[in-house]
Amino acid sequence: MERTVVKIDNLVKRYGELTALDHFSLEIKEGEILGLLGPNGSGKTTTINCLLSLLSFDKGRIEIFGKEMTPTSYDIKKEIGIIMQNVAVFDELTVYENIDYFCGLYINDKAKRKQYVDEAVKFVGLEDFLKFYPKKLSGGLLRRLNIACGIAHKPKLIILDEPTVAVDPQSRNKILEGIQELNKNGATVIYTSHYMEEVEQICTRIAIMDKGKKIAEGTKDELKRMTRNTETIIIEILDLPKAVRDKISVLPHVYKTDYDDDKLTVSCSGGKHNLLRVLGLLQKEELSFGRVYSELPTLNDVFLEITGKALRDKEE
Repeated sequence: MERTVVKIDNLVKRYGELTALDHFSLEIKEGEILGLLGPNGSGKTTTINCLLSLLSFDKGRIEIFGKEMTPTSYDIKKEIGIIMQNVAVFDELTVYENIDYFCGLYINDKAKRKQYVDEAVKFVGLEDFLKFYPKKLSGGLLRRLNIACGIAHKPKLIILDEPTVAVDPQSRNKILEGIQELNKNGATVIYTSHYMEEVEQICTRIAIMDKGKKIAEGTKDELKRMTRNTETIIIEILDLPKAVRDKISVLPHVYKTDYDDDKLTVSCSGGKHNLLRVLGLLQKEELSFGRVYSELPTLNDVFLEITGKALRDKEE
């Protein structure tokens, strides 16, 4: 039976009149990579801060590894690795010294510590930068250093809050591959991101928050089944007569059509041969058309439908 690593039960956190967490509950099983998603202000960061006992809360209970989490639960805290959005390293220490310092907070044995630090350096690919100071590193390398500092002590639970913001594609891929590798090696991961494609790529399960509540939860496929839209067909076509568009609108499973800028967009709910039916009708009407493509719903579509907002509602 899978062990529950994190259990958040009925959590309420208020700031005066504002309710940041509104009876929020969540369970995370051992070995999961859980994507925690929500628009800005949804309560993700508050949840993480409560989880780490950095914030007190008004109601509810948090258990980690089967024990209640409190500000003095140092036995639990040493099994947690935290990589926050803002890079937190010491400017006056080199890459190696930074990783060694953070690892030393948890690992007293010198030989073991050296082994762990060397493994963390190799893991994030910073072998060529050991004597560099943080100021000399690019944004992507700085993020990798931040991750190495958070995981060097080999924690069982790793929390990553927006770890790939403003990094180059190479570093982003390295970071994502690294997270999957940590997971394969036994770590349970909580991952927040504004990049839906990353979540789709690495998370085994996803929880969507809005206004301090959990509004959806499941695998990416389970979430996609929650949306009305199951297929979007886009056809480039000049001068589409309104009468033909009306005929397409009443085809089985079609619930919406748009025609704009010589592009016909057909939104479908259910059904297996929607594209064939639409093309068949156009051919029957002897209308010529250009490119045709069919898109399945993405997690972005799900998010937009469930919350009414785009996940990336901020400038990048």
